[in-house]
Amino acid sequence: MEKSNTTIDFILLGLFNHTRSHLFLFIVVMTIAIASLNGNALILLLILLDSRFHTPMYFLLSQLSLMDMTLVSTIVPKMAADYLSGKKSISPAGCGLQIFVSLTLGGGESFLLASMSYDRYVAVCHPLRYPVLMSWQLCLRMTVGSWFLGAADGLMQAAATLSFPFCRANEIDHFFCEAPILVRLACADTSVFENVMYICCVLMLLVPFSLILTSYSLILSSVLRMRTTEARKKAFSTCSSHLSVVGLFYGAAIFIYMRPKSYRSDNHDKVVSAFYTIFTPVLNPLIYSLRNSEVKGALKRWLRKCANVKPQYT
Repeated sequence: MEKSNTTIDFILLGLFNHTRSHLFLFIVVMTIAIASLNGNALILLLILLDSRFHTPMYFLLSQLSLMDMTLVSTIVPKMAADYLSGKKSISPAGCGLQIFVSLTLGGGESFLLASMSYDRYVAVCHPLRYPVLMSWQLCLRMTVGSWFLGAADGLMQAAATLSFPFCRANEIDHFFCEAPILVRLACADTSVFENVMYICCVLMLLVPFSLILTSYSLILSSVLRMRTTEARKKAFSTCSSHLSVVGLFYGAAIFIYMRPKSYRSDNHDKVVSAFYTIFTPVLNPLIYSLRNSEVKGALKRWLRKCANVKPQYT
C-alpha cells in the first residue's frame, strides 16, 4: 500500500452526503450545536452575574460549560464549512489541533466530573465542614489539574499519531480528526502506540470514574441513614444532575476509546463521536437547568430583570 507523509492534507469524508435527508439531518445538527453554545453560554453568564453562584460547586459547573463550548466550537464550524463548500481537506496542523483539543477537553472533563463528585460527597456527607473540605484553594487546584492533565494527554497523543506515515490517500472516514480513527490509516506497526493509548485511556477515564463511584457509594450510604424523606429527596436532587452527565460522558468515551480493535466500525464511531461532541454538550445545560431549582430561579430573575429594562429615548 502506498505511503504518504504528513505534509499532505488529510481528507475528511464527513458525516453527511448531499441528499435531501442528509441536508435535513445537517440542519438538525446545526440547530443542536447552536443551542448547545447558547445554553452553555447562558449557564456561564448566570454563574458570573449571580453572586449566589459564586461557590466551588458552580465554579466547577462553569468549567464544564466552558469545555463543552470549546469542544463544539472546535468541531462543528469545520464540519459545517466542509459540507457547505465541498472542500473537505484539513492540514496536518489542523488535524493535530483537533486531536489535541478533543483529547484535552475529554480528559479534562473526566477529571472535572471526578472533582464535582467529590464536591457533592462533601456537601451531602459533611455539610458543616464544607468550607474547609471544599475550599476555594482546593477547587482551583482541581480545576487547573483537570485542564493540565487533559492537555498533557492531548499533546502526547496528537504528536504520536501524526508521527506515523499514512495510507489510503489520507482519506479519513470521519467528520473530524480523532486519534483512534487516524491510527487505522497508518502504514506502520502501531501496536505499541495503541497499547500506550489504551493505558492512557484507562488512567484518564477509569481512574476518575473509580473516584466517582467511590464518592457516590459513600453518598448513598449516607443518604440511606437519613431519617426523613425530605432530606433524602434533597440529597438525591443534589446529585441526580451530576450522575446524568457522568453516565452520558463515560458511556460515549468508553465506547470510543476502550473497545477492542476487532469491534470497531467507522459508522458506529461517527455516530458515537457526534453524540459526545455535539449532542452531550447541549444536554448538560438542560440537565443542570431543568433539574436545578436554583438555576431555574436565577434564570427567571434574569429574564424578569431584562423585561423590566425600558429603552431610553433621547
